[in-house]
Amino acid sequence: MTLDGFFTVAAPRDTVWRSIRDPEVIAECVPGCRDVAAVSPTSYRATIVVALGPISASFDLVVDITGETPPEQISMRTHGAEGSRASMLNAVSVVTLKETDGGHTDVHYTSDVSITGRFGRFGLGVIRKKADQLAKDFTKKFADALQTADAS
Repeated sequence: MTLDGFFTVAAPRDTVWRSIRDPEVIAECVPGCRDVAAVSPTSYRATIVVALGPISASFDLVVDITGETPPEQISMRTHGAEGSRASMLNAVSVVTLKETDGGHTDVHYTSDVSITGRFGRFGLGVIRKKADQLAKDFTKKFADALQTADAS
């Protein structure tokens, strides 16, 4: 399943870049993120809890940055499983930042996501709806966090 979209942040591209590279900032914005820890400068571990219908799962994920062109683009691979490996997630993502007039930044993202196991059985329509909602929640929190930081 491919997810893509964009949103605009009322902050300069360098500020947005620093926030995207900061796992603590990202963790605050990811719905259901319970913790994050740096493994290396380009690798992070995170625990994310997701509910889909009557099922809730805690995923232990690893995010590896596979390439970056500061402050324009970052590529990453996310992989992991529910504790019992009942569901597995793999994603390859690219985020591109483009500075716009007025010191704002357009954030474009695309992710190729694969979910197998009990979550994968829900079907593409249900998973896409949940993924779209999580993306919308993230983008709002991220934009709000940067606008709040920029104002202070």
